[in-house]
Amino acid sequence: MTLRGCLARGVKVLAAGLVLLAVLVYFYFVLPFWGIPFNAQRHGRPPITPPWALECWLWEDDVNTGAFVAELLEGYAKHDIPVRTILIDSPWSTRYNDFTFDEERYPQPKEFIRGLKDKGYRVVLWMTSMVNRTNPDTSIRDASDWFEEARKNGFLVADGAIMRWWKGRGGCIDYTNPAAMAWWRGMQDQVLDLGIDGWKLDGADTLCFTLLFGKIPFPYFKTHRGYMTTRGYMDHYAREEYRYGLTKNPEFVTLIRAYDTPYAHPEGFAPIDAAPVTWIGDRTHTWKEGTDSVNEKDLMTKKGANRGFEAAIRDILLSSKRGYCVVGDDIGGYHGGSYIPPRLYMRWAQFACFNGLFLNGGHGERRMWMRTPKELDVVRKYSWLHTELVPYMYSHVVRCHEGGKPLQRPLDKGKYHFMFGDDFLIAPIYRDSRTNTVEFPKGRWRYLFNEAEVIEGPATVTRDFPLTEYPAYIRDGAIIPLNVCRAYTGFGDEQSQGYVTWAIYPNGANVFTCHNTDKSGATTVRVAEKTGSLDISFDGVQKPHILRILMPEAPKTVQLDGKDLAETTDWRYDETNRRLWIKTASYTAGQYRIAWK
Repeated sequence: MTLRGCLARGVKVLAAGLVLLAVLVYFYFVLPFWGIPFNAQRHGRPPITPPWALECWLWEDDVNTGAFVAELLEGYAKHDIPVRTILIDSPWSTRYNDFTFDEERYPQPKEFIRGLKDKGYRVVLWMTSMVNRTNPDTSIRDASDWFEEARKNGFLVADGAIMRWWKGRGGCIDYTNPAAMAWWRGMQDQVLDLGIDGWKLDGADTLCFTLLFGKIPFPYFKTHRGYMTTRGYMDHYAREEYRYGLTKNPEFVTLIRAYDTPYAHPEGFAPIDAAPVTWIGDRTHTWKEGTDSVNEKDLMTKKGANRGFEAAIRDILLSSKRGYCVVGDDIGGYHGGSYIPPRLYMRWAQFACFNGLFLNGGHGERRMWMRTPKELDVVRKYSWLHTELVPYMYSHVVRCHEGGKPLQRPLDKGKYHFMFGDDFLIAPIYRDSRTNTVEFPKGRWRYLFNEAEVIEGPATVTRDFPLTEYPAYIRDGAIIPLNVCRAYTGFGDEQSQGYVTWAIYPNGANVFTCHNTDKSGATTVRVAEKTGSLDISFDGVQKPHILRILMPEAPKTVQLDGKDLAETTDWRYDETNRRLWIKTASYTAGQYRIAWK
């Protein structure tokens, strides 16, 4: 054979080898972990997250007892910090995922849950898909008999292969086996029937695979219905737990991971259609991702597990870009011991205010009254602002479910800049500095904390932001529904309770449809500037409301449905803040005309 022939044959062999390698990589890594193609066949539209899950969540992971839950909630109520959901993390059960309360930690669980519910709290419990043989920190540490019962009955995937995970050793429940599900659901019903409102679905599902020769992970395994990939199991886990929860509670949610670093499941952990509330994995009480000694290749190792605030911002926005609608993370970070730097805590809480999920919890001191007075004030203020924004957020959640954009929309310009809904521009402070640069898109933008400060975009502005303020700007033309019942944010006060507050920034003709959080239907508000007057109309479900209208001068007349409203009784003008306030308990047609000429 000639030299040319040998070379040609060598090239063919090399090409064939590369094709074989590509096929092996595809079937070993891409298909079983990511799916085909990455997003298209896996994801449906996001579900409608119930309004309660958009309010503030609280949890801790250092004490894990019913007494400490009570102390936390009593302290937050005493210091007037809003909490709607209490998340009870592990270990709360006698064995991991036996769904039986450890009554040493949580005495009288039925009364405990009922007491929380009677006070208006929602309760979410931690779980995974693992049936453990050994448990490092539950009251029953050796669960061999329980595990063997599941394995012998065929309730576990991969013939009961034992996986090592961060909460011990066990096997994955088989979601395709009806008998396994009857056993599993029978245990879950112990707490579901107490009226809990959701599961935190932790990520042990990613560890479900076959161990070849007892050591080599192989991402295909046997189930009751045949072989399944790790990716397929993750989707079963997410969808089946969410589906079954909804059969018990129509407002049930799951808190599940969305996207977490560029190296782990870049297609997203949970299928979007089974992800009503998401977080982006455990972060540390630090500003930066990693340290000087940690490079990006170390990111998924223990050495590189120091993933801080900047990485959290990045991954929340990447989750939103992939289509997840309600995303957040632990304020201040999850890992890192008891110390959380105060400025980091405050800036993280401010950023979380403009996430779908406001989640205060993890390791470290979460009793705000035990932290600095400034932290207490900042977290209180931004917790209430987030709570006030629930009608606005919920309306965008419904829109997203119907085919619209997610709640947070990353922008091409500006470091980590994003739109929060259609009307807020957020430029996160991602480092320990009061100075931040804001890149404004086209339009007229008002600073949330001084609405007289106006920026005409496109523009670039670098300025200082005090620790009590944040780079949040409102678009002129915005119509924002709010639920206000405190005076901390300036959008109203205690007298606003029971009314929908509409913050209106007139600029041409604009419209907003509010999907009411009581599920009564929708209310649409239209605003149109005219020469010398402003028209505002209401359509749909009627609600008592307060109009908070940016207006450069006091009006001459204010009419509702053709009748003059009385100054001081029905409306007032705040000259200092250039605000017209109109309070209406009921109306006929809902047609306002405000004239100043």
